[in-house]
Amino acid sequence: MSGTVGSFGVEPVVDPCVHRVHSWLRELQDRIVGELLTEDPSAKLVEDVWERPGGGGGRTRVIADGEVFERGGVNFSHVHGEELPPAATVNRPELAGRAFQALGVSAVVHPLNPYVPTSHCNVRYFTTEVPGEAPVWWFGGGFDLTPYYGFETDAQAWHRAAVAVCEEFGNDLYPRFKEWCDRYFFLHHRNEARGVGGIFFDDLNEWGFELCEQFARRVGHGYVDAYLPIVRRRRRTPWSQRERDFQLMRRGRYVEFNLVYDRGTLFGLQSGGRTESILMSLPPLVRWQYDWKPVPESAEAGLVERFLRPRDWLAVP
Repeated sequence: MSGTVGSFGVEPVVDPCVHRVHSWLRELQDRIVGELLTEDPSAKLVEDVWERPGGGGGRTRVIADGEVFERGGVNFSHVHGEELPPAATVNRPELAGRAFQALGVSAVVHPLNPYVPTSHCNVRYFTTEVPGEAPVWWFGGGFDLTPYYGFETDAQAWHRAAVAVCEEFGNDLYPRFKEWCDRYFFLHHRNEARGVGGIFFDDLNEWGFELCEQFARRVGHGYVDAYLPIVRRRRRTPWSQRERDFQLMRRGRYVEFNLVYDRGTLFGLQSGGRTESILMSLPPLVRWQYDWKPVPESAEAGLVERFLRPRDWLAVP
């Protein structure tokens, strides 16, 4: 199994498909970070280039302490090994024991203003092989939005952007990937969604490499195009300690999902990845309040009642 493309001190990739994906994923990381810093030039940027002892490595970029973004992480990784971790084979047990390469960009942004939602995007590519058999490859990813104070106009705009990403690849794609996102980003122990969803997909190889790669690229670029208009619309909304406390409590639910359910987190930890980079998605401040219940008919109750249940946002008048 070959390593990464001239990065992290290991041998270059031979597979031209892996080489292509590696190149545009790094460009995607550059674009997302550049757009976020343009939106919030006061934020500090920290970059770490790291190597994974088991093979490969990555480049982690964190922006923090800005006027708009309290913390945002945009991670690129390209790792390889002799056996896929369990998190990658839970739905594909026939791939257990295969050597693998995994490439991806993951972005999570936690704004300071409670009226600006948290956002997440992931685009990834896996290829596996065993001697004497053809490689098995697939793309996965998506983007989703986690508001603290719900606005139907924001949820509608987010889902319209998701439709725009999907529509040229088939009319059935957005409904299928939207439902998958609603199902995946759900806290079963709380019986509530993490946010208002978006799109999510995995194991995508049915269209052939060229078209699947094109779609994955569209997802990555569509994320920042969908998110920044919402940031601009809400970033100057006045807020008080009440909203801040609610935001920190809701961030606790975000942490619960990432540590209990998220397959990307589990894959990173099981594969021996860099812990600091894997956990960059966690917010800098968070709180848990025992047996919290919203005041009836409050804005906080409105989030739970109207926004944390799967809905057809395109049908909202």
